[in-house]
Amino acid sequence: MNNTSSHNLGLLLLRIGFGGMMLTHGIPKLLKLLSGDLSFGDPIGIGATASLILVNMGEVLFPILVIVGFKTRLTSIPVIITMAVAAFIVHAADPLGTKEKAILFLVGFLAIAFLGPGKYSVDRK
Repeated sequence: MNNTSSHNLGLLLLRIGFGGMMLTHGIPKLLKLLSGDLSFGDPIGIGATASLILVNMGEVLFPILVIVGFKTRLTSIPVIITMAVAAFIVHAADPLGTKEKAILFLVGFLAIAFLGPGKYSVDRK
């Protein structure tokens, strides 16, 4: 495997790993939304329902698009924003251990945004 193939495989693993793990956090929230339970926090003052919808987009819809590599740099931005809100607003007063996952996801999706999708993606770049 040459350097370019290794690089592209690494980008694929990064997208699948971070996107897939994000889905484990988002799917329960999607099921909550689909069941009609709209109770949720309102960390940025737009209302609980709007916050729940945005979190579902940031933790389900956009991670799926990142996994398949569709407009990867662009679709990683809402996930980055979601994780920044989780880490620095929702868990602002919490110890580092509590906000650690949000920060790890933030860093991972920042790396994806900077590096792009690689060859093994819908975008094939």
